[in-house]
Amino acid sequence: MTKKNRAVAFAILAAALYGVNIPFSKVLMKNIGPTMMAAFLYLGAGAGLFIYGIIFGSKGKGSSNELLTKRELPYTLAMILLDIAAPILLMLGVRSTASANVSLLNNFEIVATSVIALVIFGEIISKRLWIAIFLVTLASIMLSFEGEYSFSFNTGSLFVIGACICWGFENNCTRMLSSKSSVEITTLKGCFSGLGSLIIAIIVGEELPNMTYIAAAMLLGFVSYGLSINFYILAQKNLGAAKTSAYYSAAPFIGAAFSMLLLGERPNAVFYGAMLIMIAATALMVKDTIALQHTHEHMHTHIHQHRHGDVVHTHEHTHIHSHMHVHEHGEETHGHSHTNKELIDHNHAHI
Repeated sequence: MTKKNRAVAFAILAAALYGVNIPFSKVLMKNIGPTMMAAFLYLGAGAGLFIYGIIFGSKGKGSSNELLTKRELPYTLAMILLDIAAPILLMLGVRSTASANVSLLNNFEIVATSVIALVIFGEIISKRLWIAIFLVTLASIMLSFEGEYSFSFNTGSLFVIGACICWGFENNCTRMLSSKSSVEITTLKGCFSGLGSLIIAIIVGEELPNMTYIAAAMLLGFVSYGLSINFYILAQKNLGAAKTSAYYSAAPFIGAAFSMLLLGERPNAVFYGAMLIMIAATALMVKDTIALQHTHEHMHTHIHQHRHGDVVHTHEHTHIHSHMHVHEHGEETHGHSHTNKELIDHNHAHI
């Protein structure tokens, strides 16, 4: 098997492992409370990745070994708190509505992440992504109503959308830590967010399940979150972020398929209509991601050297297509006009 084919297999495996999370969580929650379930999923992912980091290390092309510092503490704390809230809301949603619906509703995370990046960080949203955001929102509204002919709002869907909004904020916090060790970040998220959820579960009076169910939930967390992230990173080494994200976008649909196969769910016509809209939105997002990668490949960096008296210094500039330089020599003045727009990478693998 070639490196590229192996990378494709890793990307699809990452999507499949994350996709099974929702239906298996629904099965386990017959014996585990939703907050306990969220806790052990994250503890399993954190503990598993910690062991993985010890055994295999975190070295790898495209990943960083740089550890977190006090400077990143606010983003780290926000990431952990949001990762306590999000999985609890998700599990409440899984308990209250069909897991196939939950799988598709997970796409709303892209909407939340993109809009938050626009409002808080001033990032650019392309026309394709705006259309995709509209389609995902429309499909999410469709999935939020119970029954084919009913206008009764499903509160379970509201919990899932709440989880997606939390993860949207969390994704924007994590992007501020992107230069740091991915193994350290995911281990911190798993262990501390899991412990936080466990404390909340005890406070609200959820019973501690027996060891068999605890082990099963932690194993699911390690597989669906920990190993999924690991395979995602391995795929990126040879495919790049854009193509890996494109393959990973199959995860919600894989989750919906597993829900039908494992749980015998039989969605109504509204679900299939929403799924077609989600597929169209996903196709637009994939196309936008590939186009974004193409744009970045056309970026170029160059260095200008300037002399001021006896001092020589250099300036490094990165441009996308449009740039203008004005230099007047003698008593030298220099000006620079740059077009350097940062577009959103709507890649959203997380725990």
